[in-house]
Amino acid sequence: MTLNSFELTDKIAVVTGATGALCSAMCHGLADAGATVVVLARDQAKIDALVSALTAKGAQALGISADVLDKSALQSACKQVMDTYGRVDILVNGAGGNRSDATTMPGQRTFFDLPQDAIQWVFNLNFIGSVLASQVFGEIMTQQGTGVILNVSSMASYQPMTRVVSYSAAKAGINNFTHWLAIYMAKEHSKDIRVNAIAPGFFLGEQNRYLLIDKESGDLTERGQLIIDHTPMDRFGDAEDLVGTVIWLVSDASRFVTGIVVPVDGGFMAYSGV
Repeated sequence: MTLNSFELTDKIAVVTGATGALCSAMCHGLADAGATVVVLARDQAKIDALVSALTAKGAQALGISADVLDKSALQSACKQVMDTYGRVDILVNGAGGNRSDATTMPGQRTFFDLPQDAIQWVFNLNFIGSVLASQVFGEIMTQQGTGVILNVSSMASYQPMTRVVSYSAAKAGINNFTHWLAIYMAKEHSKDIRVNAIAPGFFLGEQNRYLLIDKESGDLTERGQLIIDHTPMDRFGDAEDLVGTVIWLVSDASRFVTGIVVPVDGGFMAYSGV
C-alpha cells in the first residue's frame, strides 16, 4: 500500500446532488485525485457552472440533468455515461436535503401539522433517491465486477435532531441500507464492489445557514450555539473537510473496507456533553 492507492486516475465517478455545497467540494476533490467526474443534478445552470469550474483546471467532467426520484431519468443518465466512458467506477449518492414545511418550528408548526406530502418528499429524496441510483449505477458495477458506492448519511441518523423528523428517519435508513447493500454486493455479486457511507456533522449550507446563524447580527442562534457547545473542535465543518474521507473510501486505499459509516463531525458523536 502506497500513497498512490489514493489516486483515482482513469476512474469514472458519478455524483448525485453534485451542485450542492458539500457535493460540489467532493466533485473538486475527486477531480483533483484524477477522476473523471459526472455531475448529476437537476439545475442545468448550476451543472454547467460546476462542469466549467472543473474543466477550467484541467479535469474531465460531464454534466447531466436528472432527478434521482425518476428511475427512467437515471437510466437515461447511466446510458449517457456508458456511451461516453464505457464504465462507472464510483457512485456518490449525495442528493438530499430538507424542506421547511417538513420541519417543526416552536410556535409555528408542530409535528401534528406536518403535511404528508412534505414528510414523504424529504424521506424519498434522502433515502429512495439513493436506492434508485444504487440500482441503476450499481447494476453496471455488478457487470464489471468492481465498483464503489458511497452514501451520504448524517449525524441525525444516530441521534434524531429536533425539528427534522423525516430527514432523521431517512438518514437512519441510509445507514441500514449501506450495511445491507455492502453485504449483498459482496455475497451475491463481487467481493470487489464496496459500499460505505460518510455521516457529516454540522456544515453550513444554503438550507441550514439561518437556522444556525442569525441573518441580521451574524451571531449564532440558540440552535447553532447548542451544536458548537457539543462539537469538541468548536466549529462548523467546511465542505473541504469531507474530501479526505471521501477520497479514502472511494479509492484503493480502503480496499478492505466495506459496510461502514464514517462520522466526519468534529467529535460531535463522541461527546457526551460532560
